[in-house]
Amino acid sequence: QVQLVESGGGLVQAGGSLRLSCVVSGSIESINATGWYRQAPGKQRELVATVTTGGSTTYADSVKGRFTISGDNAKNTVLLQMNSLKPEDTAVYYCYGRLRLLQIGAIVSTYWGQGTQVTVSS
Repeated sequence: QVQLVESGGGLVQAGGSLRLSCVVSGSIESINATGWYRQAPGKQRELVATVTTGGSTTYADSVKGRFTISGDNAKNTVLLQMNSLKPEDTAVYYCYGRLRLLQIGAIVSTYWGQGTQVTVSS
């Protein structure tokens, strides 16, 4: 019913940049917010950044000033521009969407992508 497809992960040296993209598709009535979480080996999943359809953004303290999230409501796409990457940014990055399906009685729920690996070498 809903698909979140991420792309853009990879291997980069410290100080480099990557851009993650996530396309949300399916039978969707509305999207409240989209964003990114990440999970490093042995650690809990943590919020990286989020953007609402109104354009409000939130960032984890650890990425403020280095990462920029943006959303394209018309294309149901969310981008995460990651600059000045550090080895501690290494993780699997998961796109998520808070949305309502185009179904009678549907409630706002959270849906996840499969994840994309970001590895930053020192």
